[in-house]
Amino acid sequence: MKNLLVVGLMIMSGFVFGQNINDTLRQLNQEPLISGKKIKPYPLSKKGQIFVFYGWNRDAFSNSDIHFTGNGYDFQLNNVQARDKPTKFGIVYIDPSWFTVTQYNFRIGYFIKDNLALVLGIDHMKYVMKQEQTADFSGTISDPKYAAMVQNGQVNLADTEFLTFEHTDGLNYENLGLEKYKNLIHKRNIDLVWSYGAGIGVMFPKSNIKLFGNERSDRFHVAGMGTDLRSSLNLVFWKNWMIRAEAKAGYINMWDIKTTLNNKPDKARQDFVFVQALAGIGYTFNTKKYN
Repeated sequence: MKNLLVVGLMIMSGFVFGQNINDTLRQLNQEPLISGKKIKPYPLSKKGQIFVFYGWNRDAFSNSDIHFTGNGYDFQLNNVQARDKPTKFGIVYIDPSWFTVTQYNFRIGYFIKDNLALVLGIDHMKYVMKQEQTADFSGTISDPKYAAMVQNGQVNLADTEFLTFEHTDGLNYENLGLEKYKNLIHKRNIDLVWSYGAGIGVMFPKSNIKLFGNERSDRFHVAGMGTDLRSSLNLVFWKNWMIRAEAKAGYINMWDIKTTLNNKPDKARQDFVFVQALAGIGYTFNTKKYN
């Protein structure tokens, strides 16, 4: 009876002083309600909560102009097409020793305020130039062998001796985001939480590039920056477990892509838009228990 009286008084005070009933119920989140039981706390909402997430992605990229400079050449390929490179489904997706082979995502989030999280993420995408295409060419090449491959202002990239171009180990976007969370469904054993936000970060690709028959460039390097907008749905169950589905769109600008293994000034630059869909599983910490 005492608990019921407390509830009634708090709700009445909400009406008198204009307090939102939802806010009143959130306050009751910290106190017993009826028969010593507590209201289930909202997940992904309280300051101090933490979550971790691991998942996999599929990506699409806009056409890109790629500019190459180095000893004896300065040219640009226009409207170059590219795709991602998903790993065939199998044990590799759940084997920890092979996790970098897949197109994966990792997140760790910390709620700096109620419903507002700072999220550190790694997006391991893969970018592969489509080999079977003809690209518009502008610029100069001093080597007559490769200059002869340019015909009528175009070059057929199907001849892999001219160029192979990938960020497959991978197109790594190391980012920091700010995300706002809103609970859509709140039941005893399940919650559905929507989030939206934005991020910014550095591009740390391991680019696999072979230009003009040179030894293939294959090393990690900070090549530029990226930014994104993102939105996700988070299904939280069994108090702490989470299934997350996220959509993201962003812009990448890499102005220092290494095209050779040595310390020559050879490099490429490109910028493009990307879209990403990802899904995976996570776990929340510091979510208060309830009876």
